[in-house]
Amino acid sequence: MDFLFKAMLVLHFIGIGALLGSFLLQMRPPRRITPGFLHGALTMLLTGTAMVGLAYPLGEEPDNAKVTVKLAILLVIFALVLMNRKKEEATTAVWGAIGALTITNIVLAVYW
Repeated sequence: MDFLFKAMLVLHFIGIGALLGSFLLQMRPPRRITPGFLHGALTMLLTGTAMVGLAYPLGEEPDNAKVTVKLAILLVIFALVLMNRKKEEATTAVWGAIGALTITNIVLAVYW
């Protein structure tokens, strides 16, 4: 079970990398919401949920407040990506919000 949890953690890191990498690749206009944004956010959502579910059988108690805040941030990212992925160009505000929320999620994971 511990191996499965760690495998989900590795995949979660890959999702973070895909989301943050997609953000950084779009620094110059035109800023498009590429499939990397969607795949990264979806990977983070699925693996994060799996890690919370796997924590209980491993005898760990996840910090539910932290999980809830990180999930809420990720759902906002996911909504922004879904609403803007078909547009020719995302506004700077949307692009910046996705990046800022992604970095906020990383900071919360490390420091909380």
